[in-house]
Amino acid sequence: MNEPVTVTYSLEEVFKRIEDKIDNNQKEIKQEIKDINTKLDKLNGIEVKIATLTEKVEGMDKRLEKVEGTQKNQVWALIILLAGAIATAGARLFFTTNP
Repeated sequence: MNEPVTVTYSLEEVFKRIEDKIDNNQKEIKQEIKDINTKLDKLNGIEVKIATLTEKVEGMDKRLEKVEGTQKNQVWALIILLAGAIATAGARLFFTTNP
């Protein structure tokens, strides 16, 4: 019933296979680390570009506010000029009409 188990591998072969597996795992891990570092470098580049774009957008907002303020003043100046022209025309018509 209880037959002895015989091992056909030498200890040297077993250790060699274990070493090979460990070496392969180390290579895979090193490659994964390189891939992660590459992705982190790309992410850092994207963050810098986002910061630059944010600054540009803020600058554009300030310029737009300035343009809107200038445009608003120009519209009011035009309204005042038109009102003055209408008032002048009305006054001339009223005072120059001979009954």
